[in-house]
Parts: sequence; structure tokens; C-alpha cells
Amino acid sequence: MTGSDQVEAQALPPIPLLFGIAFALVTSVVLVWLVAGSSLVALAYGGGLLTVLLTLLLAARLKAPEEAGQLAQPDWAVTAAAIENRRRAVAIIDRANRLVCANATYEDWFGGQVSPHEITLSEQGRKRLADAARQAWREGEAQSEELETPSAERKFSLHIERVGRGEDYLVWRFGERVEEDGHDTLAERVSGPFGAILSSAGIELALVAPDGIVQSATPGLAERAAGNPNDSLAGQEFVQLLRSDDRDRIFFAQEGQQGTPQTLVHIPLTQPQADKKKAADQSPSLMLLVDSNVGIGGGWQGSGKAAVPQLEALLSALPLGLALTDRDGRFLYANKAFLRAVEREEKGLPQFPSDLVVREDKPAISDTVRRFARGATSSGDMAVRLSGDKEEPVSIGLAGVRGLGDAAVLLSISDSTEEKRLRRQVAQATKMQAVGQLAGGVAHDFNNVLTAIIGYCDLMLLRHTPGDSDYDDIQQIKANSNRAASLTRQLLAFSRQQTLRPVVLQLPDVVSEVSQLLKRLMGDKIEFAVRHDRELGPVRADPQQLEQVIINLAVNARDAMQAHAAKSGKENWKGRLTLATRRVSARDVRKMGIDIMPADDYTVLIVQDTGGGIPGEHLSKIFEPFFTTKEQGKGTGLGLSTVYGIVKQSNGFIFADNIGGPDGRPAGARFTIYLPVHKGEMPAVTRPEDTEETKASEWSGGGKLLLVEDEDMVRAVAERALTRAGYQVTTARDGEEGLAAIANGKTEFDLIVSDVVMPAMDGPAMARAIRKVKPKIPILFMSGYAEEQLRNDIDIDNMHFIPKPFSVQQINGKVSEVLGEQAKTDA
Repeated sequence: MTGSDQVEAQALPPIPLLFGIAFALVTSVVLVWLVAGSSLVALAYGGGLLTVLLTLLLAARLKAPEEAGQLAQPDWAVTAAAIENRRRAVAIIDRANRLVCANATYEDWFGGQVSPHEITLSEQGRKRLADAARQAWREGEAQSEELETPSAERKFSLHIERVGRGEDYLVWRFGERVEEDGHDTLAERVSGPFGAILSSAGIELALVAPDGIVQSATPGLAERAAGNPNDSLAGQEFVQLLRSDDRDRIFFAQEGQQGTPQTLVHIPLTQPQADKKKAADQSPSLMLLVDSNVGIGGGWQGSGKAAVPQLEALLSALPLGLALTDRDGRFLYANKAFLRAVEREEKGLPQFPSDLVVREDKPAISDTVRRFARGATSSGDMAVRLSGDKEEPVSIGLAGVRGLGDAAVLLSISDSTEEKRLRRQVAQATKMQAVGQLAGGVAHDFNNVLTAIIGYCDLMLLRHTPGDSDYDDIQQIKANSNRAASLTRQLLAFSRQQTLRPVVLQLPDVVSEVSQLLKRLMGDKIEFAVRHDRELGPVRADPQQLEQVIINLAVNARDAMQAHAAKSGKENWKGRLTLATRRVSARDVRKMGIDIMPADDYTVLIVQDTGGGIPGEHLSKIFEPFFTTKEQGKGTGLGLSTVYGIVKQSNGFIFADNIGGPDGRPAGARFTIYLPVHKGEMPAVTRPEDTEETKASEWSGGGKLLLVEDEDMVRAVAERALTRAGYQVTTARDGEEGLAAIANGKTEFDLIVSDVVMPAMDGPAMARAIRKVKPKIPILFMSGYAEEQLRNDIDIDNMHFIPKPFSVQQINGKVSEVLGEQAKTDA
């Protein structure tokens, strides 16, 4: 009976009850007729009572469908409690692929209440998941064993089943697949079927802890050492299981010398680390016992070109890179982990171990292998440099083995590819940081020199007119000084210390501003294309600096395409430069798996060319200052370093990679810039009357200035410039002299003009001390460092800034602007 039938049956009274109600109705009508003596009154009474009864029955029947509908709805709270499982993630979706129920494990694994179709998987994993879902809707059931995250850190198995009364739901069951790694499952292998196979071949294994206690053993070893194949031997001392005679032959203790001698091979499972003693104290060892009878008839005696099949199977199952050599030092066998660690997976195993290392290490490793092969049984390790990676030394373990046919030396090495990659990334980041600090310091000191040169040129030009013999020479000096100032700005950009004036803007607007200039720069042989995404988020950056970024990348792309065409010998070549903007969400960033980039919304600028790509050995160096692949005299090596600094100072990220061509070779280079989407309020539009030129023109009076500068030449030129502009200037060599000039109280200064970095007391420390005495006096700082960085480090009100180097006109204009603002505030 369905739920609706049950409700309907419950809504109707049972048959006996209906007869009872009818009898009571007739009886009550007869009684009324006898008492009242009027048939009309009795009929009226009976009709009213019948109407009431029929109304109650109708209300019960109308209520039944509503209750049935309520009963038909599934109780997801009960379902959620039923599917709770700590080891398996379970989710239920409807026909519209909407998540209707999931257990806590599912939410923990996949980041909350998301549909299975929205979880983060690799491209192949998403395809397999979609195929399994379609099969489940079609056939009622499906499964997949190969689902993994984009970084392959986690792997899952999946089983889907169609359920429900109308089969309108899918139940998804995810199980996590744990990869076998290290020594975790080695104990199970030794004591399981694999160990039984080895025992049947006369080979016994024991996994022994550093303290000599057996952790696991093959069934044959348990039977020969304890008399019981079901005894695990776990917890017993390994040395107590063996005995030796006067000829140092090894026997099982239970068998004594009546048994067959055993060959003992000690295989340390220690992976080379910086602290080798600590690693050896924590890692177990494999004890290999080979019966002396093994090998009669060719069991262990191979051809000399390969190890025995049983030993190959054993070495292949171990996670550590292992290889065997004969007494002459020739390789017999190496497992996949060894080939991967020495980067020989494709080339295969060479003839000698010395073929794996650089020329300087060849004699050492050859002599060591021969010594272990011919001398007494021992073990050790040595540091060598592989021929494929001459900068990073690796540690190779060596152990002499006996009784294994041609095998004489066991070599071990760990796969440190990921460790090397991380080490190179850290070294590269450290180098970039150190070079940035050096570049910033050089640029700051050089700016002081350029300030003096440009200032004196301006003062000399005031005494000369066009046509004088010295006028053109002074102009040439000033032009070269301005060119040097642009180089220092590039160095400051790389070190992220330049002055930016960020505003909230749309990236397509910046691209549009430079598009016409780029078309002229590209020429006729390079096609220029622009593509924009819709609904791009605004970014906060300096528009002029972003234009510089785009122009630098475009010019580099043009030069690369021209060089690629000249190298290939094509005269009628055509290139293509593409600028594109993209919208990238936080979910997309998480799928990309870039650890250094926070998961946030970004607006992306992509600059792509067809110039043949960037050589692999240059990819890690292209953003370093003064690194260039152009001919001498055709590049300073500061273009990409400037781009890098501007992007990083704008809180963005930049990546360079190559685009593959149809033949597999790089077809061009691609630079991708990620700028975080600005999520604050849009700034108000600046009115013309609020510009710096308007502010500066409002002040025409003089003033008393305190000039504090430790560089004599900068102080002299600034004093002369400000004095010629009508200001009364008092100078100080450092912060202490400036503070003393204020403390004397002889002069009421209208403005303090000060350098930031000075010996003894620097500018900010002096300003804080002066503000205790003169809380309202404005302060104008002069510095070659970034204004934004300066304001973050110095929390002082009514503070102003002028970057070095500056001209006479610029310092006069800035002082006039600050005094004009102060006059408005005082009024």
C-alpha cells in the first residue's frame, strides 16, 4: 500500500463505526419526534445532524492528499545521518545535478556544499567523472578508479548508483586511494604473498628496525627460525635467530650447523639526507638471507648481463633507487627508481657507474665500486655530481654483497627531483631579493649625484640664453643626466622602490591608450590583435607604469620575432602580437595550483608572440637586471626587470612560458600578468581645480624654510634654487642640527624640507621630535625611495614627498604647492 492509500484509508471511518453512527442518527430522530410530537421538527433535526456528519467526512478526505504529499517528501536529515562515514565521501544529487545531501567527509574533502560536477580535479579526472555520471543515469550504476586532483596529490575511486522511487537521484561514493610510499606497506609485502613466493625460491626477508627488532618476516623465515610459519617473529631480536660457526658461516639458530649456510645481505632503507646519522637511526633495514643451495642449476647464477629474476622482482618493488654491479664495476640491473633519480629513464642504463657522473668524479666512483666489489663486505656512501646536473651533488650509497652470482655491489640513491626544484626556486627568490636590495641602494645613492648635476645645469641655464657657446653643452649634460635618471628609475622599479601613483582603472582602457603606439612600433610585418573578456574587474595600479609594462613586453616581442625570422632565413615572414585580457576567479586559481599566488579574483593581461619562444636555460633568468640575449649595444637588460618590479609593486604576479607549435617545438613566448581585482569603492573623479598645477599656482608669497640634507652637493643646489625663488633658507647637515635649529626658537619656520636617510638621526626621527614642539608645521621629504613605501613606514600627518632626482623647477613648484595647502588649512 502506498503512502497516499494509507492516508486515504486512515481518513475514512471503519465499517462498524459507520453502522453505529447511522443507528445513533435514526434513534435520535425518533426520540425527537416522540418528544416534540412533530414530524417536521424531527426531519429538520435529522437533516442538520446529517449535514454536520457529511462535512466532517469531506474535511478528512480533503486533508488526506496534503498529508500524503508530506509523507512523499524524503527526510534528508535522516539520510544525512545514515550516510555518515569517516573513510568514504557520500553525496546525493537530483536530475538537475543539484546537491541535495552530503556527509561531513564529502564536505571536508571537497570544500563544502558543492556538486560532484564542480569539485576540483585534473582535466582527465573531470572527463572520467562526467562519463561515469552519464553511464549511471543510463545504466543505473557506474564506477571509476582514476580520479585525481590537478597536482596529483590526492587520488579517488568513485562508485555511482541510481536510486529513488522514480530513480531520480544519484548516490556518489568517493573513496580515497592512498599511494604506497616509503616503508609503510613494505611490512605487509614481506609477510604476505610476495614473501611466500620468495620463501619458496629459498630467499628469506626480514624487515628490521634500527634497534635490531624484527618488524616483519617472510613465512619461510618464521618456519625455519621458530618452527611455525604462522609466527610473525615481530618483536624478536634478529640476531637471536641466527648463529655462526668458526668459519663465519651463518645458520639459523633452530637448525644449527645441520642446516644449510645462509648468505646475509644488509640493505639499508635510509634515503640520503643532510643529517645522515639521524636518518639511519630512524629508518629500518631489509635483511636478505639466501640459502647456499639456491643457484645450483642456474638459479642465482645469471649470464652476467642481468641479475636473477627473483632479485630483480625484489629490487623493483622497493621505493628506493637500487642497482647492482659485477666485480668489474659493470651495471647488471637498476630499478625504475634508480633510473629516475639519475635522469636516465629514456636513455637507459650505461655500462659503468662512472658514466653517470661528471668527469672530475669518474675516478673516485670507479675506484670505490671496485674496492667494495673485491674487498671485505662493507657499506658506505659518497657524494658525486651527476652529468645531467653538475651543480647539485647527490649521495650514492654502496654496499658489497656476496653469494648472489655476478652481483657484487649494491648501489642506492634517492629521487630528489622535487627537492632540487624547490631548492632552485628558493635560491632564485633569494637571489632576486638580494639583487633588488642592491639595485635599490645603488639607485638611491646615484639619485643624489644626479640631483646635484641636474640642479646645477638648471642654475647655469638661468645665466645663459639660446645661442651662447655654453648653452648647448649644458643642455647636453642635462639630457644625459635625465637619461641616467631614467635608468635609476628602472632599477628602482625592479627593486619595487619607485614612486607609483595608483588609481582604480579598467585594464582594457590602458591597452586602448597604447594600441595606436604599438601598431606603429610593430611595423607592417607584424599583425597586432587585441581581445578582451567581458565583465572584467577593476584593478588598482599606476596607468603610466602599466603602459610602460605593455610597451616593454611588446618591444621585446617585436625584437624576438625579427630575430627568429632572420635566423630562419625567411624574407617574406609574418609575425603576430596578441594582447588579451581575461577574467580569472578564485576557484580558477585554486584549480591552477599555483602556491605562491593567493586564491582571489584577478584580471589577467596576456602578451603573446610568434618569436620562437624563450630558451629553457633562460626562463629562470629573464627577469634579472642586466640579463639580455640581445647583441651588445642593443639592450640594457632592464626592460623585463622593470616589468617584473612594476607588476610586483602593484601586488600582481607575472609568469613567462612558451607556446608549443604543431611540431612540438616552441612557437612563441607568452607573458601572463595577474592583477588582483579591486573590491573597494570607486574613487571620485578629480576636478581640474584640484590638480597639482592649480595648487602650486595659488601660492605666490615667500616663506622661511629649514633645509636638512647630509649630501653637500644636493644641499647646496637646493639652497640656491629655493633662495632664487624668494625663500629664506636655513640649512642643516643632519637631523640633529635640524632639531637644534627648531629648538633654538630664533626663527619660526613655515616648512621643513628634509632628506629621509641620514647618519645619526634620520629624517623621520627628526620629524617626530619636531612635531612634539611644532605640531602643525608641514614636512616635505626628499627621497629616491617609493612614496608609498615611505608612507607605510612613516606615520606622520601633514607629510609631503618629492622624488629624487628633481630639477630646480620641480623643487620650487613642490614647495609652493605645500605652502599653498598650508595657507588654506590655516585660513
